[in-house]
Amino acid sequence: MQEPRHDWTLAETEALYVLPFPELLFRAQQVHRAWHDPAEVQMSTLLSIKTGACPEDCAYCPQSVRFETGLANEALLPLETVMARARAARDAGATRFCMGAAWRSPKQRDLDKVAAMVRGVRELGLETCVTLGMLSGTQARQLKEAGLDYYNHNLDTSEAYYGKIISTRSYQDRLDTLGAVRDAGLHVCCGGIVGMGESPRDRAQLLVTLASLPEHPQSVPINQLVRVPGTPLADAAPIDPFDFIRTIAVARIMMPRAQVRLSAGRESMSDELQALAFLAGANSIFYGEKLLTTGNPDVERDRALLVRLGMRPEQGAHAHAAAPATSVLPAPAAALAQPATA
Repeated sequence: MQEPRHDWTLAETEALYVLPFPELLFRAQQVHRAWHDPAEVQMSTLLSIKTGACPEDCAYCPQSVRFETGLANEALLPLETVMARARAARDAGATRFCMGAAWRSPKQRDLDKVAAMVRGVRELGLETCVTLGMLSGTQARQLKEAGLDYYNHNLDTSEAYYGKIISTRSYQDRLDTLGAVRDAGLHVCCGGIVGMGESPRDRAQLLVTLASLPEHPQSVPINQLVRVPGTPLADAAPIDPFDFIRTIAVARIMMPRAQVRLSAGRESMSDELQALAFLAGANSIFYGEKLLTTGNPDVERDRALLVRLGMRPEQGAHAHAAAPATSVLPAPAAALAQPATA
């Protein structure tokens, strides 16, 4: 098994993107099967713990205070509410609980509250992830000490196209946060959004940047733009579905160890397109009714799709006796969906 590379060039990456579609998926499947169980999907649930009033101007985001999207602002949720939602997510089959707050960067009083949430969710046997904006090294270490597993901070797009999407935070700011998270010993969750008007070269360059980090992100979410009325990208042209799948496949080839997450935009995807994404190497999804402030396929549809595909949820890394032992799959399907490899 070849070790992951950190020296991918833009020319090599663009060459992958333009391979005949069957050849690209074949290569992605080869890599996927070498590093992962192809029938297994990691299930995450994402909760917005503080919604709206963000000072940033990310052109895709309904939570920006600069755009009129009709979104109601909500203060940081109390610990008891977050714990109740985490228990419900665990009982529905999620193995990772992600908490997102619409901040440019967290204030210390808020970070202390988030750290308490992390400790509580970890005690439920769930992996923990938060996305809180920019972090300092001290803040990242505090979250690590609280038991945080993953920190999400997306690059969104290529550095060349970034200025057309965001002006309130630099690309280097994002890279600095990733460095602080990595130095604290946290797993990195970092990916991007496609369908924002970027070129194929921008998509390739984003993946080159991710694959050139000192350590590949352990989780790589590939988001399809959700066009929200009131945001500057509300009228963006939709991405060709095959271009979206190509991005999944190239990410899988370049970052073989990573969990490649089929993330935002799933609500508008057919079951067939999602199945194609799994074939291209996606092996993680957000599971539940909401993805921060935009829709997500409901739980029953996700369960039914996995059953139809003969796939099964991954078991959580921190599962213990307090967590339910039942699968989200009905018993007959769970019994049939045994691991293909040890």
